[in-house]
Amino acid sequence: MSLFITCPVDSVDRATAFYTALGWTLNPEMSDHNVSCFAITPGQYVMLGSREMYAGVGGTEDLIGGPKTPSKVTVSFDLDSREAVDELVARAGDAGGRIGDTDDYPFMYQRQFDDPDGYHYSPFWMKPDTDSTT
Repeated sequence: MSLFITCPVDSVDRATAFYTALGWTLNPEMSDHNVSCFAITPGQYVMLGSREMYAGVGGTEDLIGGPKTPSKVTVSFDLDSREAVDELVARAGDAGGRIGDTDDYPFMYQRQFDDPDGYHYSPFWMKPDTDSTT
C-alpha cells in the first residue's frame, strides 16, 4: 500500500525548496507548477499542492488552513539513529522551518519541526532494547 499525504501550501516553489533541503526526493513525474510530490521513503509521499489545486479536489474549500492555523495531524516516522533525527531537524531549521520540542524517553528519542506552511513533523529513533536479561 502506498501512502500519500496531501498538503495545501502558499507557494509550491517555496515548499519545493524546503523539502529539497530536507534531502527528500522529488518525483518529477507526479509534480508540476501546481504540486510537488516528494518521496519520504519508497511508497510514502508528501504532496505539496497550491491552495487553488487543493481546493479544487473533492470540495475541500473549508478544510484549507494556513501557516498560523494549528496542524491537525503530526507526521511521525522513524530514522536509523539519533544523529539522523538531529541532522534532519537541523536541515529543517536551516531551510526556514520552526524547530519544536525534543523528547528523550528511555525507549525513544524524538524531535519536532514545522515546515513554513505549518505542517508538523516528528521524526524519531527507537532506542535499542538495553534489557540484557533473557
